[in-house]
Parts: sequence; C-alpha cells; structure tokens
Amino acid sequence: MDVRREEGSESMIGARIRTRRMELGLSLRDLAERVGLTASFLSQIERDLADPSIKSLRKIADALDVPMLHFLAQEAGTSPVVRKEERKKLLLPHSKVAYELLTPDLDRKMEMFLVNLYPSHANIAAPLAHPTEECILVLQGRLRICLDETEYELNAGDSIYFEGSRLRTLMSGSEEPAVFVSAMTPAVF
Repeated sequence: MDVRREEGSESMIGARIRTRRMELGLSLRDLAERVGLTASFLSQIERDLADPSIKSLRKIADALDVPMLHFLAQEAGTSPVVRKEERKKLLLPHSKVAYELLTPDLDRKMEMFLVNLYPSHANIAAPLAHPTEECILVLQGRLRICLDETEYELNAGDSIYFEGSRLRTLMSGSEEPAVFVSAMTPAVF
C-alpha cells in the first residue's frame, strides 16, 4: 500500500510552513539554521516540490513553535464527533508511517491518533519539547517498542503506558502493518 498525502493537502503543508515562518519574521536561512536543513530544500518544501520526512517536519514544527499537525489542521468544527472519513491525516509519500487524528482538533489537553506503521520500518522517536505520558493499544499486527534500553513486543489487544521521554523506537514486528491507537497528554504532536 502506497503512503500518500491526503487528497487536497498537497499545497497545504508548504503554504502553512511558509505562512508560519513569515508570521515569526524568519527568512528561509533563519529556519534552515534552526532545523539543520538547507534553505534550498525548505524552499522546495514550501513550493511543494519536495516532501519533508516525518523527522524533518517535526523539526520544522518545533522551530516554528507549533504542533506538527498544524500544517494539516483544518478549521475546528463544533462537533465532538470525528467521523472515520473526516479524520485529519498525515500521509507523506516517502514515509512508512501514517497518522490519523482521532480528536476533533489539536486544541486539547490530550491527543489521539490511529497509526499505521508499515513492516520493516522503525519510527525513531525524536525528543519532544515537553514531558508527556502516552498509552498505546495495538489493534492489528505486532508492535515492538523500545523504552530506554528495554524492548517490548505487543500483539493485537495488548497495551502499554509510558512516559514519552523513555520512548526510543517503534517498529512493526511482523510482515503486516502494525495498527495502533496512541493517546498522548499533553498534546504536543
């Protein structure tokens, strides 16, 4: 299964990065220095000529002081219900991780995601700016999680609760995608 951005979001990521960068009065070079990428590559991202990796998008979000999904967020609705077909998605073409936001928006104390982690791909955890607590429930497949120096293997139906600072890696533990629900507080994604 190919991982692609949500239809209609092609110009949203680049435009939102550019808008936020300009709100903060940063040049492309300023942002490049903060995130360790070249100004040329950032320009390509802003013009939708290149796709950032999840790791790069997280660095850009941290440098611009917004949650990563800010670049995909739509106007908040008044309904507390999130319909399956209306979930906000982060599906980058070159990534093996697909996130779907299960909460109505990012303005909450807690966030929940449905995550598809494709086989043979590790999602290396980047240090977060704030301390978090997270609970993961595996729905399908097997998930290998490394907390500090200890690795845990979870099967469908298993759950794990941990402090976010302990997370080192998440990896699909089988030939099929690992599908899981992740709840995190406070909302920092």
